[in-house]
Amino acid sequence: MGFYQRHVLPHLIDRGMRVGEIARYREQIVPLAYGHVLEIGAGSGLNLPFYGPQVEQVLALDNSAELLRMTQARAAHTAFDLCILHDDARGVPLANGTVDTVVTTFTLCSIPEATKALRETRRVLKPGGLLLFAEHGLAPDPSVQAWQRRLSPLWSKLAGGCRLDRRIDALIAEAGFAITTLDTRHVRGPRPFTYVYAGQARPLPDSVDSDQVNAHARLPRPSAGR
Repeated sequence: MGFYQRHVLPHLIDRGMRVGEIARYREQIVPLAYGHVLEIGAGSGLNLPFYGPQVEQVLALDNSAELLRMTQARAAHTAFDLCILHDDARGVPLANGTVDTVVTTFTLCSIPEATKALRETRRVLKPGGLLLFAEHGLAPDPSVQAWQRRLSPLWSKLAGGCRLDRRIDALIAEAGFAITTLDTRHVRGPRPFTYVYAGQARPLPDSVDSDQVNAHARLPRPSAGR
């Protein structure tokens, strides 16, 4: 890992992930978590203030030791137990069916093999558990999509692997979840970077066909919102 990735990028991520629209989604999504929570891509701990009293424990997983040190520093005044997991979301170090809620905010864009990571979250969720997500990704507008695909290779190198062109709802459905609520829209900012998917999903039993359950998450294309 080079100097930029170790000493510069974590601070850029921490600062960039605090901007107004992103903070608004954190404030909407994170308080819905309950029980034992796994947060994948916990980053610098910016979600910690939004967890409510119904949370008993947060397992904060990230592959960046530098960001997790920031999480630890922000945890001094939390009312719940915090456990730091320096690991990869593609191989979550937990037993099957051990958490009540999984939270992912603005992290699926940068996880290699994001579907594999989501399948891991499904594995560790209890039956009937809850996936809460707020992510940016592929827009419905063809002209914006073209720019997202054009910019992603360079942007990924600068932003820790972040891709602009991932279809978040489709990834969640492919991993075996039923999406129960989904809000998609452009928020303020450059359009290739600001198409947001936010909502909730539940893990499907292995015998259920996720393609049928999540037909609404694939076709038609999501509305561009405001």
